[in-house]
Amino acid sequence: MPIYISGLASMPKLVRQFDVRDLVSVINAEAQPPTPPEISSDRHHRCSVDDIVESRPGHTVPQSEHIAELIEFLHSWDTHTGLLIHCMAGVSRSTAVGLIAHVLKTNDVHRSVMDLRRAAPYAWPNRRIVSLADSILGLNGKLNRALAEMGPANWQSDAEYVVPRLHESDVRGSGPGRCATLIV
Repeated sequence: MPIYISGLASMPKLVRQFDVRDLVSVINAEAQPPTPPEISSDRHHRCSVDDIVESRPGHTVPQSEHIAELIEFLHSWDTHTGLLIHCMAGVSRSTAVGLIAHVLKTNDVHRSVMDLRRAAPYAWPNRRIVSLADSILGLNGKLNRALAEMGPANWQSDAEYVVPRLHESDVRGSGPGRCATLIV
């Protein structure tokens, strides 16, 4: 089944479009969206972290407990239905989590990294989230090395993309429908 990766602005529409039943919101606490009516609240995992790799005052850096809880949720995902993962822009935190979900279901780190690069040339997975998952899953650096081999993001692959920005309770800028799909 597919793993869909998007930004916050596209998430509600994509939940309906793809009829997903599992949702991961990996976004800072202030931007956490309400659970869409199509998703059961127990199938909406919230990982409230900022898109940073080291501690900064006033921000939440991803920690082992965040990623351990996330991995537990991903293990419970029934691959007979799609999974939607979003962050603010659909570039860093969500692609890291999409990569982790794909690895969990395929047990093939190299395939997962290459599938992500093909699906999302602009992907720039948050390396702290990936590194924590590598450690928690006992991959002994395999996921970190594969991520390094993935190469840099191709920012020119989506010339019309505009990074989303919060405007009060509204999110604007990412353009509707932008979504990467990984097949398990």
